[in-house]
Amino acid sequence: MLKIAYSEIYKYQLPEGHRFPMEKYELLPEQLIYEGTVRESNFFTPEALQEEEILLTHTPEYLEKLNKLKLSRKEERNIGFPVRKDLVDRGKVIARGTYDCALFALNYGVAMNIAGGTHHAYAHKGEGFCVFNDMAIASKLLLKRKQINKILFIDLDVHQGNGNAHIFMNDDRVFTFSMHGANNYPLRKEVSDLDIGVPDKINDAAYLAHLYKHIPKLIHEQEPDIVFYQAGVDILESDKLGRLAVSLAGCKERDRIVMTECKRNKVPLVISMGGGYSHKISDIIEAHANTYREAQYIFF
Repeated sequence: MLKIAYSEIYKYQLPEGHRFPMEKYELLPEQLIYEGTVRESNFFTPEALQEEEILLTHTPEYLEKLNKLKLSRKEERNIGFPVRKDLVDRGKVIARGTYDCALFALNYGVAMNIAGGTHHAYAHKGEGFCVFNDMAIASKLLLKRKQINKILFIDLDVHQGNGNAHIFMNDDRVFTFSMHGANNYPLRKEVSDLDIGVPDKINDAAYLAHLYKHIPKLIHEQEPDIVFYQAGVDILESDKLGRLAVSLAGCKERDRIVMTECKRNKVPLVISMGGGYSHKISDIIEAHANTYREAQYIFF
């Protein structure tokens, strides 16, 4: 059974004027149930992380600032919106959801988080709409508890997974792969184990050619016990921040490549949704829904 992390706390309300499309976290589950891709029984509600679990990844100083709401204005600007208690609580639930998804994936082959993919958060700071780094936290917990030995990150959001790269830069148990817009945020990139910066306006054929070349090779060479897949849909041509030219069909094929290779190699797969900023919310929901449709088709 496809297990999906989702909680009412995901429906965070930002102050008016902020451009992050938070309504997708409510609309996506509704769409998936309406069309029959999943049922209510596919969803589970995560609890919040414990502090000692967060501190495997994030520094005590940063966590204290979050818990006491003591971030400076500059630190909040780097994140992209004001940090309130409900946002901090939300991040703790989302990150726990990604860890729980990893445990389900080890049993069922794949599991998915309606939110997550907060790959810009560093150990000591937040950036780019990311407060806690859910995939890093889940990875650290799995390694600490000796539930797995080797992790592969496949980050296909349009923005580089700079937080992931920095957190795991000296950890050979985690291989970080990021394919992103070369000219997009962040301006200063970190060094992943493998970075592919693609040009603005890249089309389906050129974009997918990179994945056909690298995904099977990475899984074969790294032999991961689990894959964390950041499935941002800000690669779409319609995305107002992405600057690429990938179609809905191309984005769906991207998901199919990753899922098919994990299934073929019997590697458990955890999928977090990541970014998506198309002008039409319907484009965002359709692209994200395709990821769930492919997961059901390929794994179940």
